[in-house]
Amino acid sequence: MFSKVYSAILDGLEGKIIEVESGLLPGITSFSIVGLGDKAVQEAKERITLALKSINAKPPIKFNKKTIINLAPADIKKEGSNLDLAIAISFLISSKQILPIKKKILFLGELSLDGKLRKIKGALPIILSLHKEFDEIYLPYENYPEIRYLKIDNLYLFSSLKEIIEHLESRKIIEKFKPENFINKEKNLELEFIKISDYILRAITIAASGRHNLILYGPPGTGKTLIAKNIVNLLPDLSYEESLEVTSIYSAANELKEGFIINPPFRNPHHSSSSVAILGGGQNPKPGEVSLAHRGILFLDEMPEFKRDVLEGLREPLENGEITISRSKKTIKMPAKFMLIGAYNPCPCGFYLDPEKECKCTITEIKRYHKKLSGPIMDRIDIKINVPRIKGEEIFKENIKNYREIIEKIKELKEIQIKRQGKFNSELNPKEIKIYCKLSFEAEKFLEKSIDSLRLSLRAVHKIIKVAKTISDLENKDIIELEHIGEALQYRSTEENEL
Repeated sequence: MFSKVYSAILDGLEGKIIEVESGLLPGITSFSIVGLGDKAVQEAKERITLALKSINAKPPIKFNKKTIINLAPADIKKEGSNLDLAIAISFLISSKQILPIKKKILFLGELSLDGKLRKIKGALPIILSLHKEFDEIYLPYENYPEIRYLKIDNLYLFSSLKEIIEHLESRKIIEKFKPENFINKEKNLELEFIKISDYILRAITIAASGRHNLILYGPPGTGKTLIAKNIVNLLPDLSYEESLEVTSIYSAANELKEGFIINPPFRNPHHSSSSVAILGGGQNPKPGEVSLAHRGILFLDEMPEFKRDVLEGLREPLENGEITISRSKKTIKMPAKFMLIGAYNPCPCGFYLDPEKECKCTITEIKRYHKKLSGPIMDRIDIKINVPRIKGEEIFKENIKNYREIIEKIKELKEIQIKRQGKFNSELNPKEIKIYCKLSFEAEKFLEKSIDSLRLSLRAVHKIIKVAKTISDLENKDIIELEHIGEALQYRSTEENEL
């Protein structure tokens, strides 16, 4: 007898349907899986054999027949253990141990030797992309944390193969999955312990409000890393749709530790990381740090120390909010809409232009150090601020800044931007800038003069206007005024420009 059921594998961030066909032929007893499966797929034979024995079903070795499992399409490489459950169900039907299935069901799950179902990688992105094509979806209960808020009405969770068979035969009906209510949790706030000036606080507030890329530079030990790591605490929690996006990426990368992701992610890769680790890729392309930072922050500490190909590879995601990974057989696009924060010292020793400590670097060494950050990359940075050393008398002063008010203001501005234009100010394209970023006459004339005197590129002009729009939003102004352009221009200069 021949049978066919459905399963799926992960292709980038989408599910690809796999038809699992099973057939028994007269001949010497054997059990083979064909269809370009990797080592994990081939090893499913042993897992399935013992899993079937554990529920008192007959495995292929108990039949005096040749059992063939075909995974179609046969020319697509199948990886992982997602197909275990579908293979077992398909065999049970073809061997007449259970009745054929009339509904179109998607079976996902890895089998343990005792017949229990283990969680699979990429469950959420597979379900999101394929749930409309099936009457029902069967998933291991261990995947519950990542789908706990998923609002679909054809999902069932099971703990074992035996439970599924009893459900299919109507001996023990399992109820449909019911999602929990999506509730944002209050974050722990650590910003009260950071000593920063009003100027720096305003700059990071502007950056967080409009999701503008930010550079922090200054001597070592001034708190650049501490500030960067806590900017994520200023960002509002993710919306339901944003949470689905981010959780799907982490599920596909097998990086999901605590289930559904509600808070904006913060990624802090080491400067020795490879381009594949940061940009994504590999033989079977998987998300890199730029995608894992989607809707959150990518922090590059000691930015000039990162490999040149890594920094240059950031151009596409910084410009388009996605990254294209091309391989010989396929091309995959992955979301990478993040806020970049970079931190670095003014020179290799860290004390160039420091009023208190002497710099030991030569001008040649300093220039070589700054050349590691190319012009095109720095042109994509919206805000650059100097973080000076804190005076001893300031360290023990009580922090009177009301960060709760700042967080509420940033949340309010997010809602304003999304309602007005459907995206953050930093994401506006040139056409949208003309529509949503209206300049006063004085602001326009001042910007025209600045373009010529500062030799600004067209990209830099767009960045200045978008930062100025965020500043005007902070001050509840509909029109970008002269002072908004002036402040935005200040954030583009750095002390190393004097070299």
